[in-house]
Amino acid sequence: IFLGNHTNMADAELLQAKALLLQAGPSGLNLYDHLSEIIAKVLDERPQNAAETLENISQKVKATRFQHKGSNLQNVPEVSRDVTLATAQVKLFRAPQGEEEEQEGQHVLPNLMEIAQFFEDNNVGVGREETFRIFLALKQLSEAFPLKAVRFWGKIFGIESNYVIAEAEYKEGEEPRPPEGEGEAEEADNAAAGGAEENPDGVPKSQFKPPPALPIEEYGHGANKKIYFVCSEPGTEWRLLPDVTPAQISISRQIRKFLTGRLDAPVVSYPPFPGTEASFLRAQIARITAGTHVSPIGFYTFDEDGDEEEEARENFIVNEEYEEKPRSELLASDLSGWVHHAPHILPQGRCRWVNPNPPKEREGDEEEEEEEEEADAQAEPETGPPLLQPLQNDEDVDGQPAWTPKLSSSFVPGYSSVCIASNRWPGAFAFAIGKKFDNIYIGFGHKYSSDPYSPPLPPPAEAEYPVGPEITEATDPSREEEAAFEAAQAQAREEAEAADEGEEEED
Repeated sequence: IFLGNHTNMADAELLQAKALLLQAGPSGLNLYDHLSEIIAKVLDERPQNAAETLENISQKVKATRFQHKGSNLQNVPEVSRDVTLATAQVKLFRAPQGEEEEQEGQHVLPNLMEIAQFFEDNNVGVGREETFRIFLALKQLSEAFPLKAVRFWGKIFGIESNYVIAEAEYKEGEEPRPPEGEGEAEEADNAAAGGAEENPDGVPKSQFKPPPALPIEEYGHGANKKIYFVCSEPGTEWRLLPDVTPAQISISRQIRKFLTGRLDAPVVSYPPFPGTEASFLRAQIARITAGTHVSPIGFYTFDEDGDEEEEARENFIVNEEYEEKPRSELLASDLSGWVHHAPHILPQGRCRWVNPNPPKEREGDEEEEEEEEEADAQAEPETGPPLLQPLQNDEDVDGQPAWTPKLSSSFVPGYSSVCIASNRWPGAFAFAIGKKFDNIYIGFGHKYSSDPYSPPLPPPAEAEYPVGPEITEATDPSREEEAAFEAAQAQAREEAEAADEGEEEED
């Protein structure tokens, strides 16, 4: 009996001890399992000094149980922006699938690396590595769209990201499709220009009539002669910019904005700009192209095969009989060796002038017809310099010449190129050597101005009601004026009574 009781007590104490060891702490770990894992690890590894390294073995066992649940202090991005960009640019370095695609791409693309070398000799460019990536991105663009020609126009810096710009032309029979939402925005602008709708509450309507919207120049003409694609980095998606409108060019001349790098960003300005940053960027590209795209004189000649004389003066072709110009002529201070080969943009925002008040079918009196004729006569046609106009006719910029010519190297002038820099659009350059030339722009898209920019003031507030004598407060008359007024009224009454008496006597 005594032995049985002793055995039961030992079993109870053993169970209590085991229960104590099985109690889990805040981390969910109990001493029983931990000691079991330590003993199993010692038996598996069989260290020489197990007693001395027991603490290290315990730490290793605990480390195997640790599970990383993420940091609560900061969200660490899984993939960085550099990795994402590198993944996109890997596609640029893939070899072409066939020889036909490679030959076609070489026909559409110019030798950008050679052109970049000439600009680099004049300390102009974006670097060889980026230039090569842009060259591959242009090749990718030429394979994705039916383009006849494509070239690197330049780079415009933004606050959040930059714009890499490609200038292109579609093949004959192909027309660019406007980006999604452009047609809706144009319809909204036309609806806004049509005036306010009738108000059923009886609120007076505004009598202001906005001027009629000028027609947009079609693709292949004027400011929309070519199309432009943009991307933030070589390898990312190319985005087609919408056609520019005359109103957008006119408003862009009155404001000064830094680009954000987001095409859908609103343009907050006064006067209000009709469009998003994509349209504002397109307007700046049109202005820079019209003012800075130049070529050596004689390189282009007019295409006389046009149906009309005016149309022939808008189209030019490469002169097959062009001879290399001497460097002294290209370096002349009067810049007579260079010409503009981009059409000039008139003050109304178009390259070819249109009458903003076209004659309409007139109905009504002759006076109304005369007033309409006078209004039509006030719209005088705007004129600008013709195509292939020499640079020596450009206006000075704040007392300085519009362009600054220089030689790439004075040590070996026989092998040097001539480069000219625009002082009106800082960041615009052009080079010429032999029968080769090109243009580029690298900057913020701002025109030079010696005066700090100041936004224009809003127009004066419109009068709430017409001012006339019937609502104008008059000055109180003096006593002498009242007496004179009463005497005049009394005299008038006496004359009226005398006239009535005379009529009665005659009757």
